[in-house]
Amino acid sequence: MSVFLNHKERIITGLALLVAVLLIGFIDNLFLMWLVLGAIYLFAFNEAVRLFQVEGNSLYFYAVFIWLIAGVYPYGDDLFVLAGVVYASAVAFNRELEWKHFLPFIYPTAGMLFIFTMYQEYGGVALLWLLVVVAMTDIGAYGVGKSIGKTQFSETSPNKTMEGVAGGIIIATLSGMFIGIIVVDFWISLVISFMVSASSIFGDLFESSLKRRAGVKDSGTMLPGHGGVLDRIDGYLFGAIVMLILLRGLV
Repeated sequence: MSVFLNHKERIITGLALLVAVLLIGFIDNLFLMWLVLGAIYLFAFNEAVRLFQVEGNSLYFYAVFIWLIAGVYPYGDDLFVLAGVVYASAVAFNRELEWKHFLPFIYPTAGMLFIFTMYQEYGGVALLWLLVVVAMTDIGAYGVGKSIGKTQFSETSPNKTMEGVAGGIIIATLSGMFIGIIVVDFWISLVISFMVSASSIFGDLFESSLKRRAGVKDSGTMLPGHGGVLDRIDGYLFGAIVMLILLRGLV
């Protein structure tokens, strides 16, 4: 009971998010998924703009434009590469433009485009697989770290321990494997689950480094008890890229 009282806000928000995710997954509609992921993307994009400490209201126009194109273009994950070519051309033409303004179009844009494309190509089961792997990595790392963690994993995130990270990856790999075999063969499921789990650790670490440089504790305040949207999806942004690439390469 004391655990609930101490983390009441975090637990209630977490349960609400879980119900929303399960409901959207149950409906399993392409337009609805595009709409929901688009909303998540724009909130995350806004937080990234502040973390990267860049200015320019026009950035949001381009973010919306990219997501609109992703809704009709079959290879949405290629759009951020195309955006990079366009922006590199603009930088070459206009010396006043700075490369840092493109950073939000890499993070979180790339990850969100990969998530949506993976849903288009492999369906809701693939997203469930990703969800289980990243969530179990977080839960496992926290539980094992609190229990036996002693060795610091990285100065970027002082609370993470080597023992916790190893435990989280093992738990997530085994958990994800049972979902993955619905999509791929056993050994491929095992390899992909392991790689996605490991990459999600560094997705979390990357966001921690951004917050440290920006001098903030959380990426935002939208989710009570959890911080911002990026604080919740950081692991998925790295994990989705790794998962889609491996699915295409190994299947």
